[in-house]
Amino acid sequence: MHSGNFRRWSVALVLAAATAISYAQWTNPADDIPAYHPSSPLKISSLPPILSGAKLAGENFRYPWQVHVYQQAAKVSSVLYQLPCNCRCDRSLGHTSLRSCFEGLHGAECSTCAKEGLFAYQQTKLGKSPVQIRAAIERHEYENIPLESQ
Repeated sequence: MHSGNFRRWSVALVLAAATAISYAQWTNPADDIPAYHPSSPLKISSLPPILSGAKLAGENFRYPWQVHVYQQAAKVSSVLYQLPCNCRCDRSLGHTSLRSCFEGLHGAECSTCAKEGLFAYQQTKLGKSPVQIRAAIERHEYENIPLESQ
């Protein structure tokens, strides 16, 4: 009787694993949107700060565009909170939105984050909503941002 239960559990486990593997095979990675928040934060003061001031110096901020990106990101912090980051730092670093990239050094080290941050700032100044900017980021419209000229 004991070996019968073991066999049933073994078969069930194999079937569950096969189902999971076959499902993953048919999912479309292009449909997988990186993490973001659908609306602005309830209380922005409760979020970690975007790096600023003296923290924008040293080894990680060798180029003027790196400092400029953080300065612009701070101006549209609540917009960045509502945007995904296409470098997939949500998976690798646990970021919850594009804003997370600028709470630490990641935004200075990753050109995708930097370009998306500048793009978000520019689009916000043009009157675009976070929903519109998110759609443009999903279309990779930020990719032509020239970081070196910032």
